[in-house]
Amino acid sequence: MRDHRIGMIVPSSNLTMETELPRMLHAREQVVPGERFTFHSSRMRMKHVTPEELVRMNAQTERASLELADARPDVVASACLVAIMAQGPGYHCSAEAQISGVLQGEGLDVPVVSSAGALLRALDAMGARRIAMVTPYMKPLTRLVAGYVEDAGIEVCDALSLEVSDNLAVAALDPDDLREHWRRVDVGDADALVLSACVQMPSLAAVQPVEDAAGLPVLSAATATVFTLLTELGLEPVVPGAGRLLGGEVRMAPAPRPAPEPVDAGAAPAPPLPEPYPAAAQ
Repeated sequence: MRDHRIGMIVPSSNLTMETELPRMLHAREQVVPGERFTFHSSRMRMKHVTPEELVRMNAQTERASLELADARPDVVASACLVAIMAQGPGYHCSAEAQISGVLQGEGLDVPVVSSAGALLRALDAMGARRIAMVTPYMKPLTRLVAGYVEDAGIEVCDALSLEVSDNLAVAALDPDDLREHWRRVDVGDADALVLSACVQMPSLAAVQPVEDAAGLPVLSAATATVFTLLTELGLEPVVPGAGRLLGGEVRMAPAPRPAPEPVDAGAAPAPPLPEPYPAAAQ
């Protein structure tokens, strides 16, 4: 039996990262003999998904990474997609490098995955160049996420904002409602549907049913994170019942390790929210 220790850095109010990721990886244990996954978290304070709170949360990265290093995980996932995307295009690369630098300072050289970077990597691995998405965010933050994705070369054809700013309220959303919400999004020109562009909004129970109904690949920030974690661990990215991304057909190479960067606790505030993107954030 091989144990894989999954380290997670999560917002203090995040409930879904520590439920959906274990569900997926425990489901994998049932079909892949000889594997076992354990989960170990460090938290950063955040209650409301606003630009101001996201900046304050990011300033806690060094402390959270140091605490997590003590558990000696095999891989680390940083799980607040919008907190990273709010810092400007491409910031996931800097965020991953910052965490790597802290871990390496503690003698721990392991892969670091961010949910923001994982979503972009998964979409690229699927060959998706046009997507539709559903988010729990207020419309300005959905426009920001759309802009971040588009800066990476992926067109956002349409997006739906559920407009829930309280992070605990986001965790309480019923994933079964997504089986209807997605029908409010124009997927006609999309290569894939991101059913939850947020690791806090529960969606796992709806991913496979919506994929079956929509007739195109459906993924979430959480399924993309698991896909990337498994890849970085050198394991086949397969989880039953979690959509085409984790169905065994999609592959990608592990990422080169980033050069570590120091965490600047006094980093400048996030840039202003962008202007609306066409067709994004209904």
